[in-house]
Amino acid sequence: MAKSKGVRIIVTLECTECRTNPDKRSPGVSRYTSTKNRRNTTNRLELKKFCTHCNKHTVHKEIK
Repeated sequence: MAKSKGVRIIVTLECTECRTNPDKRSPGVSRYTSTKNRRNTTNRLELKKFCTHCNKHTVHKEIK
């Protein structure tokens, strides 16, 4: 018998300011991984994390 997928999934969070700002201090995009419960939070996750490329705390959104 095959097991069903678990409730908790791993998601990738990406900095929103690095993606939209072309003249930043260094090339690249800050990314973090986190887990979320797919039953409780069905929409995309948004967290404030530290971005090493922007050198400040910014909003990181879940990407596909």
